[in-house]
This record gives sequence, structure tokens and C-alpha cells, in this order.
Amino acid sequence: MNDDFLHKKLDERKAAQAFRELRLPDGKTDFCSNDYLGLIHHGLIEQYITLSKLSFKHGSGGSRLLAGNYGRAEQAEQALAAFHAAPAALLFNSGYDANLGLLSSVPQRGDTIIYDSLSHASLRDGIRLSFAQSFAFAHNDLDVLEKRLQAATGQIFVVTESVFSMDGDMAPLDAMVQLCRQYEAHLIVDEAHATGVTGERGEGLVQQLGLQDACFARIHTFGKAVGCHGAVILGSETLRNYLINFSRAFIYTTALPESSVAAIQAAYHLFPSMQAERDHLHQLIQYFQQTPLAFEKLPSATPIQVVIIPGNDKVKEVARRLQSASLDVRPILYPTVPKGSERLRIVLHAFNTMEEVQKLLQNLC
Repeated sequence: MNDDFLHKKLDERKAAQAFRELRLPDGKTDFCSNDYLGLIHHGLIEQYITLSKLSFKHGSGGSRLLAGNYGRAEQAEQALAAFHAAPAALLFNSGYDANLGLLSSVPQRGDTIIYDSLSHASLRDGIRLSFAQSFAFAHNDLDVLEKRLQAATGQIFVVTESVFSMDGDMAPLDAMVQLCRQYEAHLIVDEAHATGVTGERGEGLVQQLGLQDACFARIHTFGKAVGCHGAVILGSETLRNYLINFSRAFIYTTALPESSVAAIQAAYHLFPSMQAERDHLHQLIQYFQQTPLAFEKLPSATPIQVVIIPGNDKVKEVARRLQSASLDVRPILYPTVPKGSERLRIVLHAFNTMEEVQKLLQNLC
């Protein structure tokens, strides 16, 4: 088979120092994974399931609407809705599927989607598949958001993340809720990087601020601090029924197996009580933020710490230096981030020690 036509785009990536490759961590100190609380690092979910002495099927047999529905999935949805103070919940196979399935099916032709310019690719892909018109607003800029709201037509949907995956900052949700109420807009919040970390029990930023009743939909994903796989969309019972009937990402995919849902249940049994881990994590965050560096550092009160090093070649050079010191830090390159804002995305974890963070900082000074 002739695949020569693919080389042009690949060669362009290589010339721009933006060629992506898969790599193994090779035993280095983890400063790049989203395992914020260490559920994966310490094998806590596997330990919990082993102690429960239960066995689970590793296949579901079909989509939820055909052969793939079962009691444990519905029990998990009820428990997730209760934990997150929502009327109803619906499981999806991943955060990407959840965002794609929600935004491609709910907004209709004549409606308006207004989204933060730094929204995750999965949100933007879902928006692209919608028949609604869509407009970005400058990151966390409430003035631009209001101007977009004033010009919007039809049903209006405002889309944001609570914690932004590439900058580590938070959305001004209190103010956004007020604007959405004023302009009768539906607020959709992706809580992927807040789940497990933010709030007294890791319930997320929306609940920490008491704004759950002000949201049209919330997306919690399980591949970060929750330490497993899958996602849930929280909203009204009507929204749940709508997604079951119209979300192609839900209808036309094989359902999560029982083993995956059992892992979600185990994680939700574990992480709410991990306050000591959250406290240690916040200590590391404060220490990192207070230490001067030779490079620009973005303000962040979350595990995601960002060091700006413009230029793909330069940021890759610094990342290689850290890798040679057995520190697993990965560069984020253009075009994933805008040109000139290439960065090290450093992730702190509850299992990182203060000594490890000090070593990291010394190598960045």
C-alpha cells in the first residue's frame, strides 16, 4: 500500500521540531502524569478490588441500549449523581466521548455555543460536530464573554473547564454563573482536572463553590486523579434521557465492561477520604509557586504547574536536560499550544516528596 502522501505532513512536523513520539517513563520521577493522588502509582484500586474478593467481567457484550446494560452500571450512575449532588448521571467510555457526545447532540441549528478559547480539544471537537454556531471568548475574559452573550441567538451554551489542563488556572465560575443567569444561558463545565483534587472530598470546583444547581451539565472524567477510565455527564433526568436517545457517542459504542465500572466505584470509595494526600499536594504546590525560576512561571493553585519556554527547540532542550536528571517532565509544543507559549507542563503528585520537588526546581534555576 502506498502511503507516501503522508510524509509531507510528517516532514513538516519534524522541520518545526513538533514531531510527536511515544516514550516510556523508564523509572524516572513522575512529574508528567495526571495521577494526582497516586491511586495508580500505589495500585490502590487493584488492592481494594482484590480485598473485596469479587470477580468482574471484562466485556459488556454491546452498547447500553442493546446487550451492554447491567445493574452495576446503573448503581454506579446513581452513586455518582448522589456524590456530585446532581439529579442524574450517565456513564461514557472516556472524557473525550462524553464531551463529544454532549456537545454534538444537544445544541441545535440556530443555537449558540460560546466557549473559552483554551477549552480542551474534546470540547472543541464536540462543538465542531454541532449544527449550532460557535464563538470563542478570550481565556477567562468575562467582558468578551458578555459581548458574545449579548449577540447570541437561540438556546445559548457557555462551555468552560473548571481547571485548565495546559495552564493550571481556574475558571471564574461565580461570575460566569451570574452572566449565564442574566442572559439565560446554559453553563457546561468540564471538571476533568478538578475531580479528586478540588473540594473537601475531591468533588470538584463547582460543588466547592456551591454552584451545582446553576450548571446545565458537568463532565467528570476518571482518567486523572480518579485513577481509572471512563467519564460521567451530570445533569437533569431530562438531559440523561436526551443523551440516551440522541448522543451518538453513547448509542453507537460498546458499553464499559463491569470491571471498568467496578474500578470507578472503588476509586470513589477511596479518594474522598484522601485528605492527607490533598494536603501534601497543596504544600508542594505552594512551595513550587514560591520558588523563583530562571523562566516565566504561570500562577497556579492546582497540581498543574507551567513553565513557559518559547520555541519548540528550546523547550525540548530543557526537557531533555530534566530527563537526563531522571525527572520525567514533558514539553508541550506548538501547535498544541500557541506559538511563543511553548512550555513545560509539570504535574505535582501526592506521592512526590519535597526532596524530589527541590531537585526539580534546582534543575530549573
